[in-house]
This record gives sequence, structure tokens and C-alpha cells, in this order.
Amino acid sequence: MPSFNDLLEVPIIAAPMAGGPSTPELCAAVAQKGALGFLAAGYMSAEDFRTSIDQTRALTDAPFGVNVFVPPNDYRQPKQGDQGKLASEVEFKNYRNFRQLLIDDGVGSAEDFQEFPDFSNHDYYAKIDVVVETSPPVVSFTFGLPSVEVMQRVKDAGCLTVLQATTPAGIKAALALEPDAVAIQSISAGGHRAALDGIEDGTEDAALLDLVKQVRAMTTLPLIAAGGVSGPEDVAALLDGGADAVQVGTLFMTAEEAGTNDTHRKALLELKDRGTMMTRAFSGKLARTIKNEFALKYSDMAPALYPAVNTLTSKVKARARQAGDPENLHLWAGTGYTECQAVPAADVIDYLLGSTVAN
Repeated sequence: MPSFNDLLEVPIIAAPMAGGPSTPELCAAVAQKGALGFLAAGYMSAEDFRTSIDQTRALTDAPFGVNVFVPPNDYRQPKQGDQGKLASEVEFKNYRNFRQLLIDDGVGSAEDFQEFPDFSNHDYYAKIDVVVETSPPVVSFTFGLPSVEVMQRVKDAGCLTVLQATTPAGIKAALALEPDAVAIQSISAGGHRAALDGIEDGTEDAALLDLVKQVRAMTTLPLIAAGGVSGPEDVAALLDGGADAVQVGTLFMTAEEAGTNDTHRKALLELKDRGTMMTRAFSGKLARTIKNEFALKYSDMAPALYPAVNTLTSKVKARARQAGDPENLHLWAGTGYTECQAVPAADVIDYLLGSTVAN
């Protein structure tokens, strides 16, 4: 089996971006340039995940990766009136209070907001079955660490494994599972952080280059640097600092092959004077968005319950997306989003490489 670094002709990875942006077309376009594209299984059914893998293989023979969200072991769909094992009585009360606040503020009607929190695992084990059956070259995990059993199943299927974290402590926990590569993500990243449930809280703030140097001292495994990368200078500095590859998400969101919805895409290209902020308002998990009215108003009020809040706000976000309303939609973006351009993915890679191809 080739090593992780053997798969990369150029040291760029297009981050998995769940919810639409990561399409088979984007993944294949990145792979065709010798970089590594990723499909995102999050928010997708297991069968749709399988279809996206098949579609990518029809577009390219080059290696690519898939990403799977790892839920806590006690995620489940509660019966009516039951807050579920994951939520304490206080957390359940906070969920209901936030729901009522949104109703009282006229954000939507009571019918728009699920009364009981969603604690399902969103087809996690079915998606692992898809991974085992289709054997994509690379499999990465986000939001948690897979069990030893899941990790072994994926390895036995011939897949290289990548575990992600946001602190050296998280990487230490990941290394115990003997992955083929690790990824360290800074707080500058767009969208949800790769913080490990139960190990990291997602609020740690350290420069990406410093994190790379700390992790490099811990392991000789291939190391991926991610979070807030905005141009070739960042890429060069991270490679020089010890990273083997640099993972970029936001700049690929406005690539022609990306499935980013029109409202989000327009915001990335046009709202360049707003800056970004961290918020739980849209999903219950810390994520970085372009500043907008919903995030500014509700960040301090949303409970830390993912994916319950993500499901709770789903109809509000869907309406905003369809109406072209950027003020009530999660506008996930890293701190470097002002460099986004409406260009093919190949051009994004060329831009990021700059003079670093020789590295």
C-alpha cells in the first residue's frame, strides 16, 4: 500500500466541506491536478454517499479521500418527550428555551422548529459499511475519534486513515489509534472546527504554524496543516515549518466545480468587508462564519448541542438560502475568505502553490 505522501503530487488538499460544496466534480478536478480532493459524508445518507464515491470514480482514476463525522457513542433519536441520553436536563431546557426564543422573535413559526432535539448518529455505521465496501484511497474522521474496531475495519479495507484535531492533546489521542496521517486545524478555519468531542472544546486559539511545529515534534507521520490558509505565502511557511501538506477549504468554495449554494457563494465573493466570527447559533457547535445578523444576535444564546441546534435551525437556513438572504444563513468562511475567486479549482491550486511546487 502506498504511503499518504505517495498520493500527493502537489502538497495541497481540498478540505471536505459537508452540506453541498464538496462535489464529485470538485473532488475529481482537484485530484486531476495531483492534489487530494475529498468528499464529505456529513449530512448525506449512506446511499447518497455511496453514489458520490461512484460518481467521483467515473470522473477520475486519481486518488481521493472521503470524510466521515464521528458522533458520540450515545447519540440516538429520542422518542417524543425524551431528551435523549446525550442531553442533560439543563441542556434539554436550554434547547427548548432557544427554540421558544426563535419563535418569539418571529424567526419562524412553531412548526418550523423541531420540538425535540435530534441526537441521531446520521447513518454513521452505514457510512462505515460504505467505506469498507467501496474502499476509497483515503478516509478521514472529524468531530471525534473512531473506535478501535471501526479504525481496523477501514484499514483492513485497504484505506489510508487520517485523524484530525485542533490541539497537541487531541493529536496525542489520535496517535494512539495509529493513523496513516494526522491533520492539525487552527481556529482560523471556516465552518465547524475539527475539535474532538470529550478531548478539545473548540475554543483554543493558537497560530497554525505554531501548532504545526508542536505536532511535528510529536510524530514523524505525514502532517496536514489546516485553517485560515489564504495564499501561497501561507502554504510555503507551513511546508517549511514541518507540514507535509496544506488543507484548504474556503478558497475552494467559490471554485466553479463546488456545490456551494448561490447565496453563500455570493457572500464569499462580495461581503469582503465584514470579517468573520465564531458562533454556535446555526448548529450548536462552534463554527466560523462571515458576520451576519443571525450570528450576531444569537451566538450568546444558542446552546452547545450539536446536531440538535443544526436541525432546529434547518428550515430558517433553507428559506434564507432560497431567498438569497445572507443575514439568516450560515456563511461558513475561514479568515482568509477575502481571497476567494470565481475560478476553476485548478486555478485555485495554481494560486496556492505559487513558488512552492519545488517543496
